[in-house]
Amino acid sequence: MPEPVRAAAPFGDPSPQTCLQVAGEAALLAVIAADDAMAAVCRSRSGAARLEVAMHAAHQEAVEAARHADRAERYADDPEMPASALAYCARQAVHHAVLAQAAAGVETTAAGLRAELDRVLTPAELAERESARRREEAQREAEQQAATGMDRQNREQAASNLYLAERHVAELGWATGHLLVMEAAATGRLYWRGGCARLAVRHGEWTGGRRISQERTQALLTAKFLTTAQQSDGTHALTPSPMGHVALELARLHQDGLHATYHAAYEARFARVRRRHKRRDDQKAAARRLPPLDPSAQKLYQKPVTIAEQQAFASQQTPVDPVQTSPPATGAGPLPAANSPQPAPAPTTTPRTPAPAPQKPRRALRRARPIPVSPLQPALW
Repeated sequence: MPEPVRAAAPFGDPSPQTCLQVAGEAALLAVIAADDAMAAVCRSRSGAARLEVAMHAAHQEAVEAARHADRAERYADDPEMPASALAYCARQAVHHAVLAQAAAGVETTAAGLRAELDRVLTPAELAERESARRREEAQREAEQQAATGMDRQNREQAASNLYLAERHVAELGWATGHLLVMEAAATGRLYWRGGCARLAVRHGEWTGGRRISQERTQALLTAKFLTTAQQSDGTHALTPSPMGHVALELARLHQDGLHATYHAAYEARFARVRRRHKRRDDQKAAARRLPPLDPSAQKLYQKPVTIAEQQAFASQQTPVDPVQTSPPATGAGPLPAANSPQPAPAPTTTPRTPAPAPQKPRRALRRARPIPVSPLQPALW
């Protein structure tokens, strides 16, 4: 079983193994201090009341230290807990162990455990911890790829698709028969002729074959889960539409959201469209129609690709030779005559001088009228 996945400890935080070790030692020291306080009460002949108070205080602190040590062990097995939670439990265990020793009146040796938790890691220790974390992640990734055949991105996409299926398949109101019709259409051999749906024996031969439910096929076609393509002989080939393809994949992922019978699917759709202000006939007609798939599910769904499919696709790609764009080496000689640029031939005739562009006629400006100057008023210019 792979080790639990947890967030990396921040700079300076102790490792999970150190936290577990310190928490266990602190709980043990607290229990020993409580036992010493109880032994002191048993040996005492005078002042037993004061010793009993100290014994109860030490016992209470020992219980708290043991509780934090047990919590640290549970956090170590929980992959969702960060490494800082273990460090917190270890510090609390040390704190209560110091209080237990102080209440029992013994030497507080538990205080020395704080130095192990607060010690700043050296660069070599940090590098070793980072290397160990990367090795664990690589080993875990290899195990998950061997189990699922997909990398991390496609595993996350598969989990997202499962969530979409659990949320939206029940809203389709499909029965198991609707899924069978969609799977028949996905083979490319489902066709419609003469008011009857059939599954051809071979692709492209639109004759004979097993009959498919006409009512369910017509309901899927009306709801636009199926598309038709008319052939030369008048036969209509039925294939899943883009929305139908996504609905088919989601229904395959979560078949528990399908109804066992057509009547149960009809009752579920009727319960969804039932309204008091609507006529009974309108409600029945609405229940007979299949609701479309939620557009958000169609937008978010993406089919995951396995590692084997990625490798097969990469092997089918033809390699492209890079174009030689680097200049020739020194001393390689001149370029071939066929590739050397040639000067442009001299013109055989005198080039025609372009005619001057016609000038645009200029509009004559109106002459300004002179400002009359009174003989009694001197001119300003």
